[in-house]
Amino acid sequence: MNDKETPTYLSLSAASRLLGVHASTLRRWADEGAVPVYITPGGHRRFARADILALAARRPLPAQSLSNALASKALAQTRNELANPGVAPAWMQEMSEQERQTWRRVGQQLMGIVLRYVSARDEHSPLLDEARAVGRSYARLARMAGLPLSDAIAAALFFRDSLVEAAMDLPEEAHVRPSESARLLRRISRVANEVQLAVVAGYETEE
Repeated sequence: MNDKETPTYLSLSAASRLLGVHASTLRRWADEGAVPVYITPGGHRRFARADILALAARRPLPAQSLSNALASKALAQTRNELANPGVAPAWMQEMSEQERQTWRRVGQQLMGIVLRYVSARDEHSPLLDEARAVGRSYARLARMAGLPLSDAIAAALFFRDSLVEAAMDLPEEAHVRPSESARLLRRISRVANEVQLAVVAGYETEE
């Protein structure tokens, strides 16, 4: 590219999406001088795309920003799949709308646990106890619905897979360092393992 070519500028919202952070976070970074910002005559912030890419390359995203980016993408993927009857998971297709809503609430609870665990410092966080409780909830709901163990596991994996897919896309979309991406996947897997073991235990133990 010609060095004298006019650089590409991004709005605050576009630049924050590129970084995978909230707009208020990028605004604060700009105010702190961490990234150059240009103010238009109308008072709007504009960021050179090259500056944003350079920031992403040298500064890993804070854990909370990572979890926010992960949550946004995973929830969008899940909503799209559940809203389309043609691609809804097999274990959900025969359920009533009320039953689906119950499963969705448990799935959202699992997502919330994973997102908090991603940001936690402790590998042995009490959040893992909450994950086991979610697994027991999956087992209880599945048994009440007369589902086999394989379907109960599939339900738990459905929401886990949305998070994994979102985490795998983050390095490209939010410029997450590979080491941080690997940490996200390890933490998601840790929670998912606890959930699946609890589901199996729920089927093996009569309540």
